[in-house]
Amino acid sequence: MKVGIFFGGISREREVSFAGGRTVYDNLDKTLFEAVPIFVDSFNNFILLDWHFIYKGSIRDFYPPVSALKSAKYPVQIYAESIKSAYQDNGLSLAVKLGKVIKPDELKGLIDFAFLALHGNFGEDGTIQGLLEWMRIPYSGSGIMPSALGMNKRLQKSLMKEAGMHVPATFSFSKQEWLHGNRKKLFASVRALFNNQCVVKPANQGSSVGVSVIATERFADFEKAVNKSFFIQEVGAAEWEKLNREEKISFVQKLSDVKEGIGLPCLVNDQMIYHPDELFTLFDKQLTAANKITLEGYYSETECLIEDFIEGREFSCIVVRNTDGTPVALPPTEIVKGKEVFDYRSKYLPGLSRKITPIDLPVADIERIRKACVQLFGYFGFHVYARIDGFINKEGKLFLNDPNTTSGMMPSSFFFHQAAEIGLNPSQFLTYIIRTSLAERVASLSTHVHEQALLRQLDAKLLAGKNKKSSKKRVAVFMGGYSTERHISVESGRNIYEKLASSAKYAPFPVFVTGNDAKHELYLIPVNIMLKDNADDIREKVMHFKRSPVIDKIAKECKGILQQFGNDAALSAPKKITYAELAKLTDAVFIALHGRPGEDGTVQKELNRLRIPYNGSGVASSQITINKYDTNELLKQKGFLVADHMLVHEDKWKQQRAKVIEAIEKIGYPLIAKPADDGCSSAVKKIKTREDLINYADGVFRSSLAISPQLAARLKLKPKEEFPKKSYFLIERFVEKGNKAIHFLEVTGGMLTHYQNNQLLFETFEPSETLAEGEVLSLEEKFLAGQGQNITPARYAKTPAAQKLISKQVQQTLMKGAKVLGVEGYCRIDAFVRVMPKNKVEVVFIEVNSLPGMTPATAIFHQCALNGYKPYEFIDRILEFGTARTRKNKVS
Repeated sequence: MKVGIFFGGISREREVSFAGGRTVYDNLDKTLFEAVPIFVDSFNNFILLDWHFIYKGSIRDFYPPVSALKSAKYPVQIYAESIKSAYQDNGLSLAVKLGKVIKPDELKGLIDFAFLALHGNFGEDGTIQGLLEWMRIPYSGSGIMPSALGMNKRLQKSLMKEAGMHVPATFSFSKQEWLHGNRKKLFASVRALFNNQCVVKPANQGSSVGVSVIATERFADFEKAVNKSFFIQEVGAAEWEKLNREEKISFVQKLSDVKEGIGLPCLVNDQMIYHPDELFTLFDKQLTAANKITLEGYYSETECLIEDFIEGREFSCIVVRNTDGTPVALPPTEIVKGKEVFDYRSKYLPGLSRKITPIDLPVADIERIRKACVQLFGYFGFHVYARIDGFINKEGKLFLNDPNTTSGMMPSSFFFHQAAEIGLNPSQFLTYIIRTSLAERVASLSTHVHEQALLRQLDAKLLAGKNKKSSKKRVAVFMGGYSTERHISVESGRNIYEKLASSAKYAPFPVFVTGNDAKHELYLIPVNIMLKDNADDIREKVMHFKRSPVIDKIAKECKGILQQFGNDAALSAPKKITYAELAKLTDAVFIALHGRPGEDGTVQKELNRLRIPYNGSGVASSQITINKYDTNELLKQKGFLVADHMLVHEDKWKQQRAKVIEAIEKIGYPLIAKPADDGCSSAVKKIKTREDLINYADGVFRSSLAISPQLAARLKLKPKEEFPKKSYFLIERFVEKGNKAIHFLEVTGGMLTHYQNNQLLFETFEPSETLAEGEVLSLEEKFLAGQGQNITPARYAKTPAAQKLISKQVQQTLMKGAKVLGVEGYCRIDAFVRVMPKNKVEVVFIEVNSLPGMTPATAIFHQCALNGYKPYEFIDRILEFGTARTRKNKVS
């Protein structure tokens, strides 16, 4: 069955949609479905997307295409709607560079079924559902009417109140009332209705975009929050003039962002501003000490909704159609965070918030939540599935809030998280959604011969698959660990598991690794624990496993779903195993660990002993590359360029601080300080002054694991940002362009190894150019959907001939470095590149990753795509190399 995955779109949630669509694309069962990626661009064009683009980190990495970007004065990332000329042909000249543009009447010839991963306007408001019904194409999820109801928060509240449901006090008004009415009168109404705090939000947005929590005392706070909900921002002269150039760029970047700011284009006195450069010009020329400028997002909001702030436990619950057609609520998840709003960053960056499933409440309260969610599902007439959010306060009063007919489909979203609790992995749950959606279309459409035929075909394949004995290769996927990279390791491991689980070749199972440098332990974990929010949650469940009776009850209620789409083993308890026991369970291991004990040779030593094939480098190479200082020392000895560097040890720092500072300052400020054996941008800081250096050392060499608020402020840590406690750290000279270079950039380059006639051959990939918004690449830019930017291939020169020549030099240098370090399997090398006159190149090595991150949109997937490998094929080659190496070593 050809399944068209619709993702992207024009909404402010487009990056979540893009990442969710990629998850669906990867996890569709390859024995049942052929995935057809239909990207919806900024102008609502349908594009049969070239698969290479699916694995980009964000939409802005490929759209608008680099060829469409003229030289901008300021380095601010943009979306395609910032290109003014694109409006002349509705973006078609840009769209054709991404794949084949599809007219709506051509969809029927390309796909049998539409899987909707779109969010917001035109995606979950009934619009595209109507178009697909017009074209006679069955689709996933709710139909036209329930989708429209599920989009408007104000209308939802009104209907829920009429039905006698508990609804927080609400107040709403239109944008026209705000722009042309009496704002003080609106504020007075808010003060009269709400006591202390209220939530101000757009009525038609998701992903916590445009949401504020304010006290109801100050008009200025109220005005700012309402403007934010309407994507309006006032910029004052004093505010602009106090910023330096770097701060101005950051300010405009945030302002231009569709998630955090008003987005571009925007309106200023009926004048359309398309590009960030135009904003700079506007601010510099028209802002004077006496005035301010009001900007209004072109992609705006029509209505502001204000709700009473509920002090209580926040939850989210997925409701699905059971095999008998009745709705059933999956285990509700509690969202645990600090005092901050559950915003975009908290929702989608690993490790910032916690999702506890089921919510830690008495069984009776959980059942009340489930019953209320099922009632709301039925009341709004939702189809197939919905996500319903809510609160339960201290008095036990239940408030339901913001039902969504299209849930986020990121790898660890509520959508997959709760399905795993009844025993379905992501691939199985997507099969269930498609099958149930087909049944829904058969039931709700007056003519459904085509849908009925597809349903019979799918059921026959499902039955045949159940009866077929598996001959798949067993792969243990190691994830977790105990370094500051443990959360990213879980993201990598889940991605590997999911890509293998949907294949016809492999049968993966997750293995969680925990412990410390003295001893590590292995645990077999079921898929529901693998999909917990982060490594710490997984460890907690492994160490203190207790299954709630609610889970058993819901699994029993969903027995028909589990029998048709899953398997009973998925609900097993975690089990501690030895390496010897592992050897009997698996044919190979994929090490998705970052830091110790995965990248330092410890795990590899155990697997070698039992002759279990694994990915990546062997023991000796891993022991070198885990330490950035040792790596760069060896490279330097062999004639490669590295930054001047030194290790700072805790004992010397405490005993001879002045002497150590003197030695460091000989290298010269600015410097980069970072852990020598951690990656993922963990605790990487630019050091500009002696005070910065002392603060950094105080952080690394602190006496206790906890960080005081004062120290966190000195280190300028973001909320919940981790900062490792170590006995030493690395100092490097801050690498800069220099006087002779004509171009300077940071790159990351991947490679793959093969055997040919028993000889090790290296296949290098085109490196990616890494763009950081700040002084160093942040965790968000690496791993948060829609943040950061990687350009692949890196832009070394303006002419194709020079580009090819320089790229070849860079790849050759990186490969030679990998050979010196004894890398095997695959790796990723980060470096700075100076392009000198006559196309000569200087490559300054930063670090070598022997087990690079394998998260869904990591840059190495962009690179291998240019060599013709889809991510699954790349992972397959890595595993096949490990098997060949074990066989070769056994023979020798």
